Amino acid sequence: MKKIILGVMGATILLSSCVSQKKFKNLETEHKQGQDLLNSATVKLNDCLEEKATATSRLKTMKDQNTFLKANNQDLINNMGNLTTLTTKGAENLEKSLESLQEKDLTIRKLQNAITRRDSVNLSLVQSLKGVLGNLDDEDITISVEKGVVFVSISDKLLFSSGSYNLTGRAKEVLGKVAKVVNNKPDFEFMVEGHTDDVPFRKGILLDNWDLSTKRATAVVRVLQNDYGVDPKRMTAAGRSQYVPLSTTEKSRNRRTRIVVLPKIDQFYSMIEEGMKDPAINN
Repeated sequence: MKKIILGVMGATILLSSCVSQKKFKNLETEHKQGQDLLNSATVKLNDCLEEKATATSRLKTMKDQNTFLKANNQDLINNMGNLTTLTTKGAENLEKSLESLQEKDLTIRKLQNAITRRDSVNLSLVQSLKGVLGNLDDEDITISVEKGVVFVSISDKLLFSSGSYNLTGRAKEVLGKVAKVVNNKPDFEFMVEGHTDDVPFRKGILLDNWDLSTKRATAVVRVLQNDYGVDPKRMTAAGRSQYVPLSTTEKSRNRRTRIVVLPKIDQFYSMIEEGMKDPAINN
């Protein structure tokens, strides 16, 4: 009986020992699995912490950028306001500049029109003079236009004897033709200039070339007035002596009488005023 009891107890103990061993292995396996899960969770936690740190840093950067952009945006709004003001002022200034340019352009066109009319009158005068004096030699008399002024230059050999201020018969014939033209152009004034060469001259009442050139100029205007009825108020007599030479080598070219024909100043202004009233200009 005792042997039976001892056998049963030994079997029981052996069975109990087998069960505990199995549970231990299961627990050990579960512990390992739990440890693996913990390690995996720890890795993921660390990753999450790093991502959080990165996200926090990016958030701060974005907040800073947002603050900067807000400030910059306000500056842009302020600048746009300033630009609007400047643009408005610029437009006003541009409009005033355009108006000023239009006024200047109109003035220029008016002056150009007046100058064109003056040049047309001068051309008509030159043609008339050449028409009546065309049979003379070119070296004895020349007609030209310079800076809006008509010049008639007559050599002294055609008008005076050497050293004299008394006009020759041939001179009066030439001056009669000039008078015919200027009498038909009452809107012109003219100056008669006497010119000599640089050879010193003194004879009788004449002290020098100044006297000779002036006497010759006054002799011409007297003939134009007394013999051909030219209005003396339209004439000026001037002596230029030797100081406006045409040539330094040909002294004969410097001995001349020059008639300078030009429109009256008030007549020229009248041309400008007429131009200002011209519909072709004002439209």
